Amino acid sequence: MMDNSRTCRWCGRQITESSYASENHGAFCCEGCFLGYVAHQRSLRERDATQLALVEALAAALDARERETGMHSKRVACHTQLLARRFSQDDDWLQQVYWGSLLHDIGKIAIPDAVLLKQGPLSEEEWAIMRSHPQRGHDIIAGLPFMARAAEIVLCHEERYDGGGYPQGLAGDDIPWGARLFAVIDTLDAMTSDRPYRRGLPFAEAKAEILRTSGSQFDPRAVEAFVAEEAVLRQMVEMKCAITPQPYQPAQANGEAEGEVTHYHTKMHRGRGY
Repeated sequence: MMDNSRTCRWCGRQITESSYASENHGAFCCEGCFLGYVAHQRSLRERDATQLALVEALAAALDARERETGMHSKRVACHTQLLARRFSQDDDWLQQVYWGSLLHDIGKIAIPDAVLLKQGPLSEEEWAIMRSHPQRGHDIIAGLPFMARAAEIVLCHEERYDGGGYPQGLAGDDIPWGARLFAVIDTLDAMTSDRPYRRGLPFAEAKAEILRTSGSQFDPRAVEAFVAEEAVLRQMVEMKCAITPQPYQPAQANGEAEGEVTHYHTKMHRGRGY
């Protein structure tokens, strides 16, 4: 607090009482504007906390419904943030990337259980239903004004850098940058996670596959960021593997028939083939 008479930078009035310094040195405001600013910031924090709680609850509901990936949604959102922060410190954009990554599969809520939870291979018709989940997810959250850019990540998270993805067949820079970063992380998590039909791969094997498909499935710049953050991502994967519930068990230990063993080892991850 300072005793000099100043002009309030917000209301423009002369400050006759003690003035308040802002975060910018040399700029001051009156007590009324200062208290209004504090109240506004508190309101923004409360709003952000409410929005985040809602988004995380939706993601947790989806993960519970899929019953095989644990905290997959929150994990890939946090890991994608690690890459995103290498390119921007814009809080609004980073928040949208986090939300879009967290809710990337929210459209699967609209997929019938007979398809989403099917134990056997999907038919062509069932694959068409499954591949509708990015558009369905976009439609679910696009109506929320505060999630416009996150909705674009949801829509584009299954696109490939070479144009071979879905639902729109976008390529290169036409794919939102957040979705290109997310694609690398989603594949890393899928490949290193235990599934009922196969054991998760070591980090080194997942890395080799990501490097191999740089420029085709993935944006090379996103892969470079992945390599730059390898040490931290390795730690994150190791932590996940240490706490993932219901890890893969060999089929013989579960008493499964020989035919079922083949089925579990050929079943595809819903979306990326890992």
